[in-house]
Amino acid sequence: MLKDASRRKFDVAMAWAIDRLGRSLIDLLNMIQHLEACGVDLYLDQQAIDTTTPMGKLVFQVTGAFAEFERSMIRQRVKLGLKRAIAKGVKLGRPKVDSAIERKIKRQLAKGTGILKTAKLLGVGTSTVQRIKAQTAPFCDGGQEAAAQIN
Repeated sequence: MLKDASRRKFDVAMAWAIDRLGRSLIDLLNMIQHLEACGVDLYLDQQAIDTTTPMGKLVFQVTGAFAEFERSMIRQRVKLGLKRAIAKGVKLGRPKVDSAIERKIKRQLAKGTGILKTAKLLGVGTSTVQRIKAQTAPFCDGGQEAAAQIN
């Protein structure tokens, strides 16, 4: 969009809401400065902001500041919630793969079975097989030694 604005393919950029334009106030301000430098105005439907007027520019900047504030408050709440969960002893992340399944994955890989086929055969995700393969890769010299270690 910014390239087209630079080429003056349009006079007004229209968006549904301010949060659709950028993730931070800096992004929003950089975008509006770029659009302004190109002679392109901005219209936001939800907030009824029209930057063709000085008042519209002011409202846009103030609204952008509040949007960034709201995002940082959400981020802070999430971090505090995670910290509280860890303090209570809650284990975060995905559950570990059962050691029997992990051994079967290693056996299949040692036999030379591909990642996709191994994952499908054992009912796990391909990323699980890739992770296990990466963990065992330093120990593998060609599959035979790895098979001996697993059995």
